[in-house]
Amino acid sequence: MERVITDKAGRRLTLRKFGPLETLRLFKAVGPALSENHAYIGFASYAGSVAMIDDVPLPFPANEAGVDLLFERLGEDGMEAVMAATAPAPIDSVVADAGN
Repeated sequence: MERVITDKAGRRLTLRKFGPLETLRLFKAVGPALSENHAYIGFASYAGSVAMIDDVPLPFPANEAGVDLLFERLGEDGMEAVMAATAPAPIDSVVADAGN
């Protein structure tokens, strides 16, 4: 499932499906210590979900340096856009949609 969003800088960010396999690959890429750092792995998951910026492919990170490169390429605008696009719906919205 690919989804395209736009950040504040006007860049088109194509998001890849980030499932269990990608999660395992990310754990392997960053190693055991960073895999246990919930804040780091959370941000790394957001960054790893970006497959392309302006139709230029971004490889999935193979190590910590690859994650750092994604953070650098996305910057604050890109990370904010990805986090907003992939955040779970607020519980009030889910309840309202369910009709409860």
